[in-house]
Amino acid sequence: MNYAQVETVLFVITAISYLISAVLYILFFALKKEKPGILAGYALIVAFVIHTIALIVRSIGAGRLPLSNQYEFATSFAWGIALAYLFFARKKKYMALGTFVAPVIFLIIGYAAMQSREVNELMPALQSNWLAIHVSTAIISYGSFGVAFGGSLLYLIRDRIRETEFTRHYFPEKERLDILNYRIISFGFMFLTLVIVTGAIWAQKAWGRYWTWDPKETWSLVTWFIYAIYLHLRISRGWRGKKAAWFAVIGFICVIFTYIGVNTWIPSIHSYA
Repeated sequence: MNYAQVETVLFVITAISYLISAVLYILFFALKKEKPGILAGYALIVAFVIHTIALIVRSIGAGRLPLSNQYEFATSFAWGIALAYLFFARKKKYMALGTFVAPVIFLIIGYAAMQSREVNELMPALQSNWLAIHVSTAIISYGSFGVAFGGSLLYLIRDRIRETEFTRHYFPEKERLDILNYRIISFGFMFLTLVIVTGAIWAQKAWGRYWTWDPKETWSLVTWFIYAIYLHLRISRGWRGKKAAWFAVIGFICVIFTYIGVNTWIPSIHSYA
């Protein structure tokens, strides 16, 4: 079996399905019609299932988990956001959240499509069991932050949406949305902490030192501090509302810069991922 060709076909179907989902969610939001939202949810589930199969085919063809280069992490990153959304926002009450999450998934899949899909042998530093642990925790963490980012954008514009029977049915109240974002960020922060800890342990085994102040390590720490400040201010000072939402937006921008910005513009020993 030509695994590369099968994966390519599955990847294209996945990207188209995510695009369809994003467009339908936008129509649901703009037209305030239930049917596009329901179809968007089904399209997202179909995309996620096919995406999962594509990652499995990639793993079989490469003989390893698909977590070692720009393309593999980007497509896994998008998969992580879809997983987090389906887990945290599966109720109809959160349907409007898909309008802000599905386009993010599609944009990251689009970024993955621009990367080389060639399967290369792992470089010595990556030939470790820590690869699966470290990168898997990053996917869960970043995926969670992606959903919180969408939830925060929805929160910031919630006041501008005229209240109707439709919005009461499919748009979460601000208080409920605020709590959901807090829970998702708390979950993602726990895994981000594991990302940094497992990365440090892996670095010590690979290079003989736990921390090198490499740009990606530094920006991961910056991202960690932003979410740590968010949680600290919420717990100790009761921060809610727009301030908390803006913190979540800034945090995800740092996540994107840590992954794409550092790899694109700043020389780093992590440039392979």
